[in-house]
Amino acid sequence: MDWLNRKRHLLIRKLVRKFGAMDMDDSHRKSTLPQASFNYINSIIGSGVIGMPYALRQSGVGVGIILLIVVAIITDYSLVLMVKAGHLSGSYSYPGMMEAAFGRWGFYILSILQFVYPVIAMISYNVIVGDTLTKVLIYFTAVRSETLEIQREAVVLMATFFVTLPLSLYRNVARMAKISFMSLISIGFIMMSILIRLGPAPINVPATPDAWTFASTGILQAIGVFAFAFMCHHNTFMIYTSMENTNERKWSKVTHISIGTSLAVSLVFSLGGYATFTGNVQETLWIWIST
Repeated sequence: MDWLNRKRHLLIRKLVRKFGAMDMDDSHRKSTLPQASFNYINSIIGSGVIGMPYALRQSGVGVGIILLIVVAIITDYSLVLMVKAGHLSGSYSYPGMMEAAFGRWGFYILSILQFVYPVIAMISYNVIVGDTLTKVLIYFTAVRSETLEIQREAVVLMATFFVTLPLSLYRNVARMAKISFMSLISIGFIMMSILIRLGPAPINVPATPDAWTFASTGILQAIGVFAFAFMCHHNTFMIYTSMENTNERKWSKVTHISIGTSLAVSLVFSLGGYATFTGNVQETLWIWIST
């Protein structure tokens, strides 16, 4: 029995050394400038972009485009300013910086907000998955909608457990670079789909008068949509600390590239979706795209 115990302890030590080294390597993995940009663009371009055509309808096309550009500029400036404030406060985390500026109450309030916002974002992702993926599966598999595997709840549950949950278990955001790049390729495919459908309007989309007005009364609603789409501040320090040889100048370059790319994608989604459906555009672009 003694030799079994010795063999077991030896095996345990080998496993600890092996997986401990893997954890150490994972925690010290750093991302390059393009990889950090991929991660940041992916954190900006989320579920908010599919509501941008509706925001143009609410605010008017001209005012909506101006608001979108202004929100992007403010976001760019605030992200650069956050890292500068982190250097001044000596804290490279969002809650830590708030604690340095506003004390423990600032830390608690921001921690609560940082918990609530991702929960709301994940709910919106699940709504999108339920609205779109269910219809896609029914279309390509020719399975009846009453089938258990195709029902909305089952699709959302499987997407959460087999896609969202595994991606959430990464402890180092640098490991997300390849996945973020794949996500950007998917976004490019969606943009191409929108541009292809930009030509003649579908038959079931009736014409609307005064669809291209410069300004309208729903400016506040549009600001909310644009601000939600560019909400990425909670990821700032995670991406900043994941970069190799990071500094403020390098971070500014990542920020400008990420915000500029996200703005271009947002403009394509906004103008492409609105030009196709004009005054009939719904709160979610997929409501029309999937029909």
